Amino acid sequence: MTLPRTPSFSLAGKRALVTGATSGIGEGCAVALAEAGAHVTLVARTADAVRKQVEAFQAQGWAAAALPLDISDITATEAAITDHGPFDILVNSAGLARHAPAIDTTEADYDTVTDLNVKAAYFLTRAVAKGLIAAGKPGSLMNISSQMAHVGGIDRAVYCATKHALEGMTKSMAIEWGPHKIRVNTICPTFIRTPLGQQTLDIPERRAWIESKIKLGRVGEVEDIMGATTFLASDAAALITGTSLLIDGGWTAG
Repeated sequence: MTLPRTPSFSLAGKRALVTGATSGIGEGCAVALAEAGAHVTLVARTADAVRKQVEAFQAQGWAAAALPLDISDITATEAAITDHGPFDILVNSAGLARHAPAIDTTEADYDTVTDLNVKAAYFLTRAVAKGLIAAGKPGSLMNISSQMAHVGGIDRAVYCATKHALEGMTKSMAIEWGPHKIRVNTICPTFIRTPLGQQTLDIPERRAWIESKIKLGRVGEVEDIMGATTFLASDAAALITGTSLLIDGGWTAG
């Protein structure tokens, strides 16, 4: 009798690009990919921070390289991907939020958030896909979205709008690039204990609202995202594209 075997979770021989890689969720994703054997190019705006992160990775025996880059600069981003690619794996964790009641949203804040969360993500993902298509290679492209891509939230009209847009973009790209064996998905975390997330968690009424929504009774940790990243990057997820992996403790279930 021939029994099936689990596809490999190993990323040995793969090249990964991770943005927002020097802290929080991006850092966790980069570590997860490196632990699985990928060569990881770490992207962030601050050259010194990226260099120190690469040194920390190399001290662990992981293969890593630094790429200081502001992905909201579309021209520079496309040139960098052309010069350093192709990349088999993308994790775009760069993003920001400027929370406020919708009635108080400024045009400047709207533009700043959408320029990074939607426009930069769109052209970054496209650039990586173009490199893979030109090289005739398959790939796994992931954007860090949010549970707020599936629900609404207090003072989060702009943020929610950008993450809902990211989901639509992902589905369309997955359809278009499926024939090239390029998979495109999102990871949608709940509130994660990071320096950015802690700003909300430190507000007692917000913390109470969050904990009332998460059915498992706790906020997320960076480690909760790491296994999902390795899974979606690997052959174990070979038939998964155009979808969202919700890591929300049951928030969106009810």
